Amino acid sequence: MSDKIRCFGTGIPIYEEYHDTVWGRPVHDDRQLFEKLILDGAQAGLSWITILKKTENYRAAFDNFDAAKIAQYDEKKVEKLMQNAGIVRNRLKILAAIANAKAFLKVVETYGSFDKFLWDYVGGKPIQNNIEKSEDYQAKTPLSDKISKDLQKFGFKFVGSTIIYAFMQAVGMVNDHIKTCCVYDEVRELGK
Repeated sequence: MSDKIRCFGTGIPIYEEYHDTVWGRPVHDDRQLFEKLILDGAQAGLSWITILKKTENYRAAFDNFDAAKIAQYDEKKVEKLMQNAGIVRNRLKILAAIANAKAFLKVVETYGSFDKFLWDYVGGKPIQNNIEKSEDYQAKTPLSDKISKDLQKFGFKFVGSTIIYAFMQAVGMVNDHIKTCCVYDEVRELGK
């Protein structure tokens, strides 16, 4: 077992890997941002480890999160996805992924990129929080409320404020690593 201080996941290798190499690191690639948004929506009501274990299955099932392809999914494809044990087989979440692909394409058409649209909310740089302990985490903020509402206006689904705040943490729009965390300084430097 690792003796490193982490915000979460200590003792669970897949969580440790995610925490140490992904969570909180700024993401500016549209496909990766779209993937994370879909996976965060799929996670609603479930533990994150469930989605982590299914991520590769999601990539295979959802055409590597190619929004243009997903936007074209029809009922036949939805039924095929409903039979795929490698993903969360929830019709509403599958339909949301399709709706989100269409909305994502609208955002890209309007703003030039999903990256620009999202990162403009934080002035292009991560918000640097100074979390002392896990009890200090927020589930949502006024900014996640605003982003959630703006995404919904474009037609996005499963993008409530709590999901959006978790998304913001994951893609590095906000650095919520605890100050004593083993990667706090590294992630903080990435945001400069």
